[in-house]
Amino acid sequence: MSLNSTPSADRIHIAFFGKRNAGKSSIVNAVTGQDLAIVSDTLGTTTDPVQKAMELLPMGPVVIIDTPGIDDEGELGALRVRKSYQVLNKTDIAVLIIDASAGISDEDKALIDRFKAKSVPYIIVYNKNDLKAISPSGENEIAVSALTGENIRELKELIAKLHSAQKNNKTIVSHMLTKEDIAVLVVPVDGSAPKGRLILPQQQTIRDIIDNHCMAVVTQPEELPKTLSSLSAKPRMVITDSQAFARVSKDTPDDIPLTSFSILFANYKGNLRLAVEGVRAISDLRDGDTVLISEGCTHHRQCGDIGTVKLPRLLEKFTGRKLSYKWTSGTEFSEGLSEFALVIHCGGCMLNEREMQYRLKCAADEGVPITNYGTAIAYMNGILKRSLAVFPEIAALLE
Repeated sequence: MSLNSTPSADRIHIAFFGKRNAGKSSIVNAVTGQDLAIVSDTLGTTTDPVQKAMELLPMGPVVIIDTPGIDDEGELGALRVRKSYQVLNKTDIAVLIIDASAGISDEDKALIDRFKAKSVPYIIVYNKNDLKAISPSGENEIAVSALTGENIRELKELIAKLHSAQKNNKTIVSHMLTKEDIAVLVVPVDGSAPKGRLILPQQQTIRDIIDNHCMAVVTQPEELPKTLSSLSAKPRMVITDSQAFARVSKDTPDDIPLTSFSILFANYKGNLRLAVEGVRAISDLRDGDTVLISEGCTHHRQCGDIGTVKLPRLLEKFTGRKLSYKWTSGTEFSEGLSEFALVIHCGGCMLNEREMQYRLKCAADEGVPITNYGTAIAYMNGILKRSLAVFPEIAALLE
């Protein structure tokens, strides 16, 4: 996916499930009009989830996911089935493919139960209708043939209908701005910054601001005082990278609202309230406690990395405790969290809202407090209340 394309986290995730040789891969290829998945009569051809970001009309930008068969066998097969189930954590729309000639199976019924348990909207597709014609009766059921193309267009329209029902108009920051407002974005460029480009949260925030006819002024921490003094109008707010929070807070006048990219994304993904509720656990940490630091993306960690270097250093300075740490990144996330005294998660710019909510639920189910980078750093620098002023209802939790 190019730097100019819609981020994966902002795409609707459509996952195709079913038993081996039900025709999942054939349906995926028919729906997308591309040979995205390998098709074979051999059982278990799809051994790992296959993911592809693309444009799919009439929906627009989507992520298509083809999964291994839910009836795979043996020790390796069980691992493949587990991977299929894990895909549900980020699935916005599930498409269950059933071989019409074989009918619905116990495995299919069990999967439908999982869809319902996770509140995932789903469609039941009876494939191979050319071999055995059936007339589905459910509202979100359809009979198709990947071989002949029968009802493939209707299937896409059905997916689009579910998509439309889920649409929301959430924005990152523009809902807090009015036309022609100025937002100053503070972007450190150090050894851990990607050469020649901005990181995704910064890109997305800039786009959100200018899409709504406001002005984004981008500067480094060192130039912030001069930037503010050079503006003819007072900015509506200052947004900073979390690692520069302390310095930026000192250089930003008290009458200018200040927050961070991480806090904005926590609100955007629906987890800011939980992050604020969980941050107090930092003060309760004791010697020997283990903290999980989790990131939604995978990247080459460099000297001064915020997750592996700066956060642990700040935690131990603030608490005065000797702590242990574990790290996860990308799609990796611990299913059992009971060993951790606290989870600190990144802003989640690479995760869609459903996967972020899944991770939050994992922590809540085991009673483990969870917060995020920006909230934790602001808390430890004594500026969290100020950083949350743009979210008064959330800031009230600190009273």
